[in-house]
Amino acid sequence: MDGAQRTRVSVLGCVALFVGAVNAFSPADTEFTFLLPAASKECFYQSAAQNGSLEIEFQVIAGAGMDVDFSIVSPHGIYLVSEFRRSDGVHMVEPTEAGDYQICFDNSFSRFSEKMVFFEVILDSPANDAGADDEWAGLGEPESLLEYKLDDIKESMETVHRRLERSRQMQMVLRAFEARDRNLLEDNLWRVSFWSCVNLLVLLSVALTQVYTVRRLFDDRRRVCS
Repeated sequence: MDGAQRTRVSVLGCVALFVGAVNAFSPADTEFTFLLPAASKECFYQSAAQNGSLEIEFQVIAGAGMDVDFSIVSPHGIYLVSEFRRSDGVHMVEPTEAGDYQICFDNSFSRFSEKMVFFEVILDSPANDAGADDEWAGLGEPESLLEYKLDDIKESMETVHRRLERSRQMQMVLRAFEARDRNLLEDNLWRVSFWSCVNLLVLLSVALTQVYTVRRLFDDRRRVCS
């Protein structure tokens, strides 16, 4: 094989490697922010494969009390997680059963206050991992021709992917924390401003009452007899 053919094979191998890596590292997680009305319950469904893993993280970022009831129900109707009046939480289901998992947020205990909830679902399916391994195995055939260590490249790309994915997840969580802290600050600012105005009105009322009382004490209404 001459130099031009070896270069062409190398380029094709790199392109196939890149396409396989993109398919293998396609994200299987979901983030969602929604408004949970007062005295209501919202449920979401996530399909999972057999013997996979399902990680769910949620945060209440706005609303009075900053808490909701949270539950995870298996495809067979079994309650795997039940929490009450929580502002955040992280839960892992492993191994998963084949079917639809039910993720519920309940705000029935709050009659007037709506809540804004952020949650993230991270799904790991063994079928995707098996397909990715097959693609990597197929790319290993021209290893002797291209003279590179496919295993080292695979390990490096998987490490970079895991770290980038973890960084993205941490940024989403920190963004939810920041939104919750901002909403708390805005609520506290409104309360402080309201009660400051009330105190100011009370002080003005007391001052005017004192001035009026003192003036009445020195007001001489007696008539002078002629």
